[in-house]
Amino acid sequence: MRTALIILIGIHGVIHLFGFLKSFGISDFNAIAQPISKTYGIIWGLTFLLFSITVILIFIHSDYWWFSGFLSVILSQVLIFNYWSDSKWGTIANVIILVASLIAYSSFNFKTKIKEERIALMEKSEQKTGLVTQEAVRELPPIVEKWLTNSQVIGKKISSNVYLTQELKLKLKPEQTSWSKGTAKQYFTVQPPAFNWDINTEMKSILNIVGRDKFEDGEGEMLIKLLSLINVANAKNSEKVNQATLQRYLAEIVWFPSAALSQYIKWEKIDNHSARATMEFNGTRGSGVFHFDQRGNFKKFVAMRYEDSNASQPTEWIVEALKTEERNGIKIPVKCEASWALENGKWTWLKLEIKDIRYNLKEMPVPNS
Repeated sequence: MRTALIILIGIHGVIHLFGFLKSFGISDFNAIAQPISKTYGIIWGLTFLLFSITVILIFIHSDYWWFSGFLSVILSQVLIFNYWSDSKWGTIANVIILVASLIAYSSFNFKTKIKEERIALMEKSEQKTGLVTQEAVRELPPIVEKWLTNSQVIGKKISSNVYLTQELKLKLKPEQTSWSKGTAKQYFTVQPPAFNWDINTEMKSILNIVGRDKFEDGEGEMLIKLLSLINVANAKNSEKVNQATLQRYLAEIVWFPSAALSQYIKWEKIDNHSARATMEFNGTRGSGVFHFDQRGNFKKFVAMRYEDSNASQPTEWIVEALKTEERNGIKIPVKCEASWALENGKWTWLKLEIKDIRYNLKEMPVPNS
């Protein structure tokens, strides 16, 4: 799609170059039978220049190409109106470029919104300076203490914030047979507990889907947009969504285990290999059970969780670790899958792999870093 757009804009731009050349008598341009004055010739040349800049910006993956795209289309359409009988078909190209520019502008706004939200989270986050001590983890159930010890967080700095990137495969419906691929970025803070997660994926390799989930101030929000432009889902101001996003935060502390010591999380021993964690923050409360193996590696998290704000009853939600590795000196699950236990069977809808994870950042990473 990107290559096709570059070719379209390039050809459309070159046509405007011929209008400029004709106005100064440098070259014939038989497609326009009418004479072109030098004044209009300059506009034809400027439009060519703007289309050329647009092509370059798209080629280098700039988020700002929509601006020159808008300007190019406006000038081009002014010329088309003035030379309508000869150039009216150029309107089709302008409409395509305009729609693409609108989508790019919406994508730019979406990314800017996420960046501003994460900067605000970072500003509100308290930076911890202490270390995880053996004495602190002894107050936890034995299997949780074993997990933290095995994770190698003892003696290391407490995580204040976390930034990670993921590669994903997901299915939006149980009947979907093929996996859609995507990438995601996520930012967590521990004090106060919050996360901001965004995803970019393609459905059937054509329609681009972006989304952003967040948990902040005890409230959750789930947003999905088609082509960054059309809202497919926008769930917020709901106790069910608040609880669901809190439970997600709780499950994902396996990527920054020192958060198990949070004042907002209470632990309860179930047996030698599992413990229930109950988290409460700003009036929102949720819980789930963590399961571990003999060595203290995280195996799975199970919770009764609402699928969305329209669900009448919570459904069993399972997050399972498929592979554990050491990253930045801490052992974490780097491959996981998430499933819903539906009445007609288990539906695995998400598979993810952690590609990069960083702890205790001083500032937000720049885009694509």
